[in-house]
Amino acid sequence: MTEPFKNLFNHNVINEIAKHFQRHWKDFDKQGFVDAACDQLEELELKARSQQITAAMSRYLPDDFEHAGQIILAALAPESKETAPEAKEKPATESDGISGWAIMPMGDYVGMHGLAHHDLSMILLNAMTRRFTSEFSIRFFLLAFPEETLNTLKNWLKDDNKHVRRLISEGTRPRLPWAMQLPSFIQNPTPVIELLETLKDDPEEYVRRSVANNLNDIAKDHPDLVADIAKKWMQGADINRQKLIRHACRTLLKQGNQKALEVFGYGKPKLGSIKLEIHEEQVKLNGNLEFSLLVESTNEGDQSLMIDYVIHHQKKNGKTTPKVFKWKKATLLAGKSLSMSKKHPFKAITTRVYYDGLHEVEILVNGQSIAKNSFFLSID
Repeated sequence: MTEPFKNLFNHNVINEIAKHFQRHWKDFDKQGFVDAACDQLEELELKARSQQITAAMSRYLPDDFEHAGQIILAALAPESKETAPEAKEKPATESDGISGWAIMPMGDYVGMHGLAHHDLSMILLNAMTRRFTSEFSIRFFLLAFPEETLNTLKNWLKDDNKHVRRLISEGTRPRLPWAMQLPSFIQNPTPVIELLETLKDDPEEYVRRSVANNLNDIAKDHPDLVADIAKKWMQGADINRQKLIRHACRTLLKQGNQKALEVFGYGKPKLGSIKLEIHEEQVKLNGNLEFSLLVESTNEGDQSLMIDYVIHHQKKNGKTTPKVFKWKKATLLAGKSLSMSKKHPFKAITTRVYYDGLHEVEILVNGQSIAKNSFFLSID
């Protein structure tokens, strides 16, 4: 049976953290820290366990942040370049210092107590991200002192360590999941884009993928801006940058953003005969919707097609809500036709409630709706 994720913070890990603190501060109350950090631990989930460890650090480390910061820095394990810092397999502590997930509460401690000590805090977050990640902790400083923190990140752009370079792109994501949002960057992402411009051709895919995820965040609020960036970056792009741009535009492509589609050669389709056929008009839950599509070209040249389909699910109030699904990329030859079929499963899942009633399937080609047909979903 798989070990619960929350057990990354367990009694043994907390004891190891305390041991390393005590190695570098002889007056550290190891038992008091352990008791506070382990209080009713089994009842807490991962984040709550981390927060409780942070609270214990606040209580038992010196009130002087400069002193506490030096203890934390000394307690870190030697730097390793073998594993990506977010990897779940990475140990929480090591015999010669703290590493991996055990750094998570330490990052929060720096964010909560180190705002008035910018230089030391940046040294700590730089050191921590080499051993785990500081993408959540850096946001305390971006929110409180954006200009000063951005200047620090600019100085790290050419760092030899890939984890530090990734921190720049991941930490500035305006809508990083499970993290504090950065409202100023949501409103004006220009300072972030300046950083991403330098990182777009980073030698590490690990960094480039983070750049793509940041741009995808920005696209949720500034779709045309990201489409324009994609067009600019595509000029002279090698295969690595092309992959980055496609991943950055994934939401825009799924939404049918015309500017983004054109970046990848998907112009407005020129089609003649279009036939969407549903094989069975009534579909049962845990069964399949089967449909086929036939399109005919009216273009004098070949066309690149990105074909998606939308299921318009019936809601409890009788209205429908759309969900886009990727289907196929194809080349439609001049004057020729293209035939394809699809089997879409209606399986009971925890993230969606299905209701009896009329549903629709809609076909999108290069972001354009070309056909729609209805079917009845039966729950019984």
